[in-house]
Amino acid sequence: MKKNHVLIVGGTSLDTIIQLYSPLKQGPQTTWAKSCYKAVGGTGAGKALNLSRLGFEVSLHTCLGNDAEAQAVIDGLTHGNIQLLIERGSQPTEQHTNLMTPEGDRTSIYTHPPENPKEFDMSGVEEAMKRTDIAAISILDYTRPTLALAKQYDKPLWIDLHDYDGKNPYHQEFLDAADVVFLSSDKLPDYRSFMQQQIDDGKLLVVCTHGKQGATALDVTGKFYEQAIIEDYALLDSNGAGDAFFSGYLYAHMQEKSISECMLAGAIVAGMCIESPLLFNESLQGEFVDNAMQAVVRG
Repeated sequence: MKKNHVLIVGGTSLDTIIQLYSPLKQGPQTTWAKSCYKAVGGTGAGKALNLSRLGFEVSLHTCLGNDAEAQAVIDGLTHGNIQLLIERGSQPTEQHTNLMTPEGDRTSIYTHPPENPKEFDMSGVEEAMKRTDIAAISILDYTRPTLALAKQYDKPLWIDLHDYDGKNPYHQEFLDAADVVFLSSDKLPDYRSFMQQQIDDGKLLVVCTHGKQGATALDVTGKFYEQAIIEDYALLDSNGAGDAFFSGYLYAHMQEKSISECMLAGAIVAGMCIESPLLFNESLQGEFVDNAMQAVVRG
C-alpha cells in the first residue's frame, strides 16, 4: 500500500529544556532546575517526528549550520520514513532554551535565531512537492517562495499559524495561501469570530487549539466542533503538543474520518506527546491511535 506523503518546509532546532519546580517570580532570583536536557525542537520537526511514526512518508526541508548542533538535529530526525532536505547556512543552527513550569507553561528564549537565506536550492523541495499529498509550510521568512510552488502543483496547503493574534502582517501571506488553518487561541480571545471569517474567506477548515481547554474546529458548512483534552495522559513535557495534535488530526483525515474523529485522534496524539520528554512518544504508531479512539468511543 502506498504511504501518504507530507512535505514539511522549515522549523527545526536544538533546544535546551529546563523543567522548573515552580514558575519564576518577578525580580532577581536564584532557583533550582528539576531537570535539564537537550532535544530536537521546532514545529517542522514535531510534525515530522509524529507523522513518520504514524506511517506517513515525510520530506522535511530545513536550514542548519555547520556545527555539532546541526548533527544533533539530524541524528534526532533519523527515521526510515523521513527524508531530510538540508540547506547549510553560515549561521549557527537554530537553538532555543525553553523554561517549563509544572503546569506545562513555556517561556521560549531564542538563543540562536533561525537562518533566513534570501535564496536556497528549491530543487529537492520541488521534487517532493510534485508527489506530496499535503504541504505543511512553516511560517518562516525563507519558506515563503514555497507557497507559490504548492499552488503551482495544486497541492493542499495546511498552515499552522501558532499564536497568531489575528492582525500581525507577518502572517498574512501564509494565511492567504492556506487551504486549512491551524492556530492556537493564546493571543486570540475572539477566536470564534476569526475562525468564521476564515471560512467566509474560502478556507476549507479552521482548527484552533486552547491548551488545557482542548480544541475547536469550524468547517465549510458552518458546523462548530469541540474536543476536550483526554485526562488519561500525565504531563511530563508540553513541548510539541500542538504539532502532535496537527499530526493526529492529519492521520485520521487521510483515512477519511469525520472531523469529530480527526479531533479525537489529534487529542490522543497530543496526550501521548506530553507524556514524553521528546516531541513525540516513542510508543506512537497508527494502530495504537486507532485502538485508543475505539476505547474512547466505547466509553
